[in-house]
Amino acid sequence: MFPLRDNNPTVHRSIMTFYIITLNVLCWILIQGAGFPPFLQRSVVKFGLIPREIFSIFFKEKEISGSFFTYVINNTPKLYTIFTSMFMHGGWFHLISNMWFLAVFGDNVEDVMGSFKFFLFYILCGIGAFVVHSILNLSSSLPMVGASGAISGVLGAYFILYPRAPVYTLLFFGWIWTVIFPAWFLIGYWFLLQIIGGIPSLFISTGGIAFWAHIGGFLTGIFLVRFFIDPVRFEERRRCLGCVKKFYTPVRRSFFN
Repeated sequence: MFPLRDNNPTVHRSIMTFYIITLNVLCWILIQGAGFPPFLQRSVVKFGLIPREIFSIFFKEKEISGSFFTYVINNTPKLYTIFTSMFMHGGWFHLISNMWFLAVFGDNVEDVMGSFKFFLFYILCGIGAFVVHSILNLSSSLPMVGASGAISGVLGAYFILYPRAPVYTLLFFGWIWTVIFPAWFLIGYWFLLQIIGGIPSLFISTGGIAFWAHIGGFLTGIFLVRFFIDPVRFEERRRCLGCVKKFYTPVRRSFFN
């Protein structure tokens, strides 16, 4: 399942969501060379978050050889990568899918927080994703990049704020269908997939998707959202809830009787 858009109108312009998307795209083009070597490899190594490097005081220096790079982890933690890794990506699909999710769900979360609070919330969710991923992968030498952890926190906030909001979704089931699901079902299904994907990584060292970063970001978002809501903006949002409920009713009758 892949979300196309939600039917959840906003009251205010989502400036920060646009800025974050723009910053990610600029980092991809200007720093990562739009995915072309050697810019991609160098950016991942320099700006990606490596748990073993962050906690390098507990490990000896180690040389890491990957499929297209070799680097040395030393005893000087690069703490700035906790921040920079959120704006690096591993490929075009990685970037586009992340930015699409942020565009679909971020505007409504920003709508009740305001631009500054939303940006701070976004960064804290990214840090929460790093903490959970690193605790479970202290000795990992694989760079972690991507906005997925922070965006997972946005999904967690959306899950709490707008559980009934209808989301138009591509469903791949024998054919490609366009269906409408309430947000709680779609995001809940996504979170279940992260749990299913994350459990094997507790026992087997694998690369690829950082499932526990997604889980950590999502749970951080659920926990923090209540502290970032602007009461005035929230009251203004309540005036728009009628149109959300209007569209939700046929969705509920269609899928959840």
